[in-house]
Amino acid sequence: MFLSWLKRSKTESKRAVIGRLGEKEGERLLKAKGYRVIARNWRAGKDEIDLVCYDGEALVFVETRTRSRSALVGGFDSIDKRKREALKRVCRAYVAKLKQRPATYRLDVVEVEHEQGEILAARHFENTMLFSKSAGRGN
Repeated sequence: MFLSWLKRSKTESKRAVIGRLGEKEGERLLKAKGYRVIARNWRAGKDEIDLVCYDGEALVFVETRTRSRSALVGGFDSIDKRKREALKRVCRAYVAKLKQRPATYRLDVVEVEHEQGEILAARHFENTMLFSKSAGRGN
């Protein structure tokens, strides 16, 4: 039993390290595009959003998904209903804490591909369909 816990613990910590690498790569990609990062790993209860940025005047929440090159499901497609609901909760909590609600906000996804911890590619998906069309327009 102890050995299975130890193996699981080592796997999880390796996953966490690779996930952090992916988040850093996502941040680097967005900064190169002119995004201004204002928060990292922002939490509301048990929910978390990887990055909160500004793209011009738009507030942008960014979920980073890091996947192995051999993964059967890509990072973008790995965001299931449960994760979408958690993202909605944390994004809404962030907006609720602001003194002034932004004119627009959206969710972007950065998909990072790696092989054995080496970053191979990063893809940016802008304005994914997390919120209704009116949600980010102050309605």
